[in-house]
Amino acid sequence: MNLIPLPAFTDNYIWLLHDDRHALVVDPGDCAVVLAWLAQNPQVQLDTILVTHHHADHTAGLAELTAHTRTKVYAPAMENMPIAVHGVQQGDDILWHGLRLQVLDVPGHTAGHIAFWAAPPDQAPLLFCGDTLFSGGCGRLFEGTPAQMLDSLDRLAALPDDTRVCPAHEYTLSNLKFALAVDPDNATLHAHFGVCTQLRQQGQPTLPVRLSTELAINPFLRSRSHAVAAAVRQREALAVDDVTTFAALRAWKNEFK
Repeated sequence: MNLIPLPAFTDNYIWLLHDDRHALVVDPGDCAVVLAWLAQNPQVQLDTILVTHHHADHTAGLAELTAHTRTKVYAPAMENMPIAVHGVQQGDDILWHGLRLQVLDVPGHTAGHIAFWAAPPDQAPLLFCGDTLFSGGCGRLFEGTPAQMLDSLDRLAALPDDTRVCPAHEYTLSNLKFALAVDPDNATLHAHFGVCTQLRQQGQPTLPVRLSTELAINPFLRSRSHAVAAAVRQREALAVDDVTTFAALRAWKNEFK
């Protein structure tokens, strides 16, 4: 299986997975980017689209893309989509040319947000997590609650450590700058920031990233750690338990410059 991040808009990635004959794409907000790749790789046929949530930068290309290709679209059962889709939710599996994709409910960013996890043979697993988990960060809480997002991140954190995390945005450097403000003594975080800075200077994506790395550097996955919790509680007296600490951490990130 070949994994390719297709840059779209300002900072989106449309993830494309193919086996040299068949392809699937995740969150195709820009149809033109996908069609251009297919035109350059005529031996590969797009037959499946996965959607993590309803926001337009993830769904705007669906109508035109399905008009040009014969595809099945799998999207959150609990969210409205601009076209007819196969609605899926926690516990559902999608079989794609021998690859089993498990659907995970991860509400928080939106009310019905889902993610897809798969383990290709002889490769590290893949997680397509949309806007729930970013490298060094997590999505804003537009429709869900802090408790929901914390539970969703706990579900993702329990996946195998070697999982390749494939978020939908290149937010890594800005997220890591915030992480360093929260957790300045984290040596692993400092090293990762250096690596990612070099990648971006070279025009390369910082993604995918191993889940083991995120568990070591992402403050939203480490909100219960002593270092992160202490930093949050120093700023916010109402951060007295796991959920209120997570909520205060997310509010801190919202206003961070």
